[in-house]
Amino acid sequence: MTATIALVDDDRNILHSLSIALQAEGFVTRLYSDGEAALRPLIDNPPDLAVFDIKMPRMDGLELLRRLREKSQLPVIFLTSKDDEIDEALGLAMGADDYIAKPFSQRLVIARIRAILRRVELNKSIADADDEPVAEPITRGRLQMDPARHKVSWDGKDVTLTVTEFLILETLAARPGIVRSRNQLMDAAYQDDVYIDDRTIDSHIKRLRRKFREVDPDFDAIATLYGAGYRFSDDG
Repeated sequence: MTATIALVDDDRNILHSLSIALQAEGFVTRLYSDGEAALRPLIDNPPDLAVFDIKMPRMDGLELLRRLREKSQLPVIFLTSKDDEIDEALGLAMGADDYIAKPFSQRLVIARIRAILRRVELNKSIADADDEPVAEPITRGRLQMDPARHKVSWDGKDVTLTVTEFLILETLAARPGIVRSRNQLMDAAYQDDVYIDDRTIDSHIKRLRRKFREVDPDFDAIATLYGAGYRFSDDG
């Protein structure tokens, strides 16, 4: 079935240009100018995924997410400005699935949407199939990952990751010590025929390191091998 994507943004140019790009890729879109206009429709007739701006009049994206999470686990991507790291962290802690900084590539937004929808569909398939084995948790030294529940911890302390960050880390941790090129990490995170700049992966790796260093300042399990890619060490 065709996926329906709700877009919530007070910037009409972003709203309509992103809607046109999504429709060209086969998605159905619903458009809302702010959180107050979107809240009731998102609860009463939920789409498959929603994309929110954080800074909006009447009801901002954080408040919209907070009220939505009282009723729904609808997948949500935040659109943020480059300086909104505090809002990003708060949004993820409240249950957002991913965030994308403005200005953004429409192809990148579409790739992130597809990655999240694939993960949601996989989780539904696992839940619906009683005889199908649940994905086993991954333990690598102090790292623990639970793919079925999308949970990550380091030394027993929770680390909140986006879907894209989770997929990249999962690929690295699956084979400790093995170098993964940027192309391999892009394939794991996006799995679509879409161009993603190398710097996008570098940015994800930087954010992964920052998030783990918030719970362990000495975290160094993800190593850069210049010209080759990245490697996870389970004794890091």
